[in-house]
Amino acid sequence: MSAYPHTATAPAADTCTEPLPVLGRDVTVPLVTGGEVTYAPLDYAASAPALQRVWDDVAAYAPYYGSVHRGAGYLSQLSTDLFERSRSTVHAFLGCRPRDQVVFTRSTTDSLNLLAGALPDGCEVFVFETEHHAALLPWRGHRVTCLDAPGTPREAVESLERALAAREPYGPALVCVTGASNVTGELWPVRELAAAAHAHGARIVLDAAQLAPHRPVDVAALDVDWVALSGHKLYAPFGAGVLAGRADWLRAAEPYLAGGGASRSVVRRPDGGLEADWHDTAARHEAGSPNVIGAYALASACRTLTEAGFEALAARERELVARLRAGLAEVPQVRVLSLFGDDAPRVGVVSFVVDGWNSSHVAAALSAEYGIGVRDGLFCAHPLVRRLLGGAPEAPAECGAPDTAPGDGPLNAVRVSFGAGTPDEHVDRFLRAVKELVRDGARWTYRTEDGRCVPDRG
Repeated sequence: MSAYPHTATAPAADTCTEPLPVLGRDVTVPLVTGGEVTYAPLDYAASAPALQRVWDDVAAYAPYYGSVHRGAGYLSQLSTDLFERSRSTVHAFLGCRPRDQVVFTRSTTDSLNLLAGALPDGCEVFVFETEHHAALLPWRGHRVTCLDAPGTPREAVESLERALAAREPYGPALVCVTGASNVTGELWPVRELAAAAHAHGARIVLDAAQLAPHRPVDVAALDVDWVALSGHKLYAPFGAGVLAGRADWLRAAEPYLAGGGASRSVVRRPDGGLEADWHDTAARHEAGSPNVIGAYALASACRTLTEAGFEALAARERELVARLRAGLAEVPQVRVLSLFGDDAPRVGVVSFVVDGWNSSHVAAALSAEYGIGVRDGLFCAHPLVRRLLGGAPEAPAECGAPDTAPGDGPLNAVRVSFGAGTPDEHVDRFLRAVKELVRDGARWTYRTEDGRCVPDRG
């Protein structure tokens, strides 16, 4: 059924020394000081630009788009085949076990909420306060134990072991942990945490939203029960995500959404009510017309990253991380946030504060005066960022005023993040910009609008 055209394969692993081509790499943006500059997107941790190959694959398929699992026509059959082959591609990319299910969702947040609805009664959930809100908040209706931020990877494992050993009554339990922090970029000891969970009769779900774009994720090798990720962070637009892993709790749960596609059959009972026979495959939780383009984009990204070679991609990224951290270390006013210390392995995510600067002011100036996109705030990880900033409460600060509360330290931070599509020049431009801003101040005036700094255009 592969009648539509395909693009060429990605470069071989041993040739991947340059950034992968991404959509928008030549986009120029205006500067408030005059002129234009090629945009430097350094906010990959929020949404990464689409890989060019992903976009080309989607464009090649688009004329053949049809309904999935809904028709006998050629385009419907072709689209169904493509959708299910995309599922197989993701299954292989994640190193899933033969019986693991791959459920397509909207995002990591959607995936973890789906899993939360599938937890058995009485299940206790264990999370660290360092998690993204997508992993902290879905577990409503279940008992949640929130563990303190650890100072080392070993401390994380020991803390989890103590908490699991102390739980009463001894019923079902789930551990939810990130693979890489969306604030510090630091890698977490996933395999060791999985071993600790299983040793105490618990299951574990890996939030791989920040890990999967940078390092290989192997469900079987890590021995995790589930993994959740988002396509928009994996260089694939169109709003698809994945929950992949063990099928038993998913089969036993009520469908995430009730509707067409989730049911084998629906009959009207003699008493006038309705009775549905639900699927026990991934379709059970995929009611409605699926996002076939999103699923295909995600699968295309998986193929592209695999063919490019994670070893080469990670090696190049480590060089950029080292260059970035060394450059920031040259600015005494900059403090980089970290849990595990300077030597901890990490992906291309770095958060920092600048003494005497409002973080929103830094981000606004980087964008308006240098054409650099970063993020400022608490990054949907409020407990972690507040701990790293010294426990400061969340409060707005006037643009241009120091981003501090008296006696409390900084209120927010700046985050710079990058990945497989980032050229060296973007990191170098960012470092020059930070040094110039700290040394000379902003060249433009800014004002506060809806709690954020924006250029004052008179």
